Amino acid sequence: MTGFTSLGPTLLRKVIVGLVVGALLAAGGWVFGQDKPAAPPAPAPAAAAAPPPSKPDPAGTATGGIADVTAKTAGKPTLEEVAEFAGHNRVSINLMWTLLTGFLVMFMQAGFALVETGFTRAKNVAHTMMMNFMIYAIGMTGYWICGYALQMGGLGAIGTMGGTGLLDSEFTISLFGKDFGLFGMKGFFLAGSTYDVAVFALFLFQMVFMDTAATIPTGAMAERWKFSSFVVFGFFLSMFTYPIFGNWVWGGGWLSQLGKNFGLGHGHVDFAGSSVVHMVGGVTALAGAMVLGPRIGKYNKDGSANPIPGHNIPMGVLGCFILAFGWFGFNPGSTLAGSDLRIAVIAVNTMLASASGAIFAMLYMWGKYGKPDPSMMVNGMLAGLVAITAPCGFVSSFWAFVIGAISGVLVCWAAVFIETVMRVDDPVGAIAVHGVNGAWGVLSLGLFSDGTYGEGFNGVEGTVRGLFYGGASQFVAQIIGTVTCFGFIFGASWVFFKAYDVVFGMRVSREVELEGLDVPEMGVHGYPEVHGPATLVHAMGASSVRPPAVPAMAPERGR
Repeated sequence: MTGFTSLGPTLLRKVIVGLVVGALLAAGGWVFGQDKPAAPPAPAPAAAAAPPPSKPDPAGTATGGIADVTAKTAGKPTLEEVAEFAGHNRVSINLMWTLLTGFLVMFMQAGFALVETGFTRAKNVAHTMMMNFMIYAIGMTGYWICGYALQMGGLGAIGTMGGTGLLDSEFTISLFGKDFGLFGMKGFFLAGSTYDVAVFALFLFQMVFMDTAATIPTGAMAERWKFSSFVVFGFFLSMFTYPIFGNWVWGGGWLSQLGKNFGLGHGHVDFAGSSVVHMVGGVTALAGAMVLGPRIGKYNKDGSANPIPGHNIPMGVLGCFILAFGWFGFNPGSTLAGSDLRIAVIAVNTMLASASGAIFAMLYMWGKYGKPDPSMMVNGMLAGLVAITAPCGFVSSFWAFVIGAISGVLVCWAAVFIETVMRVDDPVGAIAVHGVNGAWGVLSLGLFSDGTYGEGFNGVEGTVRGLFYGGASQFVAQIIGTVTCFGFIFGASWVFFKAYDVVFGMRVSREVELEGLDVPEMGVHGYPEVHGPATLVHAMGASSVRPPAVPAMAPERGR
């Protein structure tokens, strides 16, 4: 009897794992059965091998020629065969560009992990780092199950990747004689006819964008959040809130159709995600931090805030550089086309906004507090990057610099306001960086877009013009999208967090928070040589937050 009891938990875990795996296989089989894949096309005739060169070609100017063109008769392609080969190469370039820039965006996860961990305390580093690590795996799984289908299932043709129209099912409602797309209905588990190279390439690119949004709340809610509740949150955002709003803007949903349906510019336009990615992440972080409450010792009885510095500024700065590098995938990659030469303008605009954001944050902090503050310089660069993400394809370099400069000051002001007026404890400044400046980014598009780019965007004739270039209706569309993002994401997220907190509890106990989350939540110290043996009672009380000796000079360490 004793032996049976000792085996009980092990058997139970095996049964649960078996049931989960079986459910996934059954669901995948059902989806596949509902949507049979089309028969694969006949393979194209293989190109005849080029004859070996008679002499070396160190410059590469003589390597490759007519024999490398796929043709029925090797070395003698017809005009149609040349055109088909050129078209295939164009799509190949675009698909490869999309994948490579997606790889860059994936590497941004390392940047987020370093920034968030560096700007939190040493006793919580393993917990903070593991949230940034596991959100990648959790978010990807949830997005594969249903998030991608809800977001992109009704997108229509992917023009830059051969015009495939396999994502062709959108749930719509009719109001005022117009169709309003709400969510997609094709692409669950990437099964059936969506087993396609273009659909898979777009999945990878969109998935890493979603994962960026999902990792933002981990910084704002760090140092007191149960890991178990974080896991549930990861599935919630990746499977529901992010995909639904993403559908409205990028998947052919109703916000993108404000132009066609009501003549409001080109609809709500967000080139690379100031609202879809960053504002979604920042607003979710706001709702979560409000429900979770501040860290122990953050606020005094009179409501004044105490600084709780991060443990490693160099780690945070390095993370910022990694993020800035990854942004060259984030923004230029959003053309989904390496053949779109506007990527040069987009890349330079991205650089300039990051520079002005850092410079003006430094000047603001230096002027107001007497010191430039490294964490806010990092915040300023990230805020500039967040803000330029929406308008990067539509504005000149001058306006890109201005947008970044405004964001550098705005993030400093917003961080103080959120901490001291709203009394929301955000250890890394994620709400100010991503939420506030995500909103500023989409609004700036409605102001400064100069009409040199965006022909036919969202199915509307002409290029994208902001208020200062005769496009007042575009600014209205941007306002509608911004208000909708805040209302939907904050409402849905707050209800989720509040309900979970009431039923299960989101926050660790006081004892665990004072000791540090690493051992109780993760089972290991992040820095064992500093903290000693991994026991809950180790140094109990020694790590309690103590009020600072002097008033806070600057707001919290930023993201």
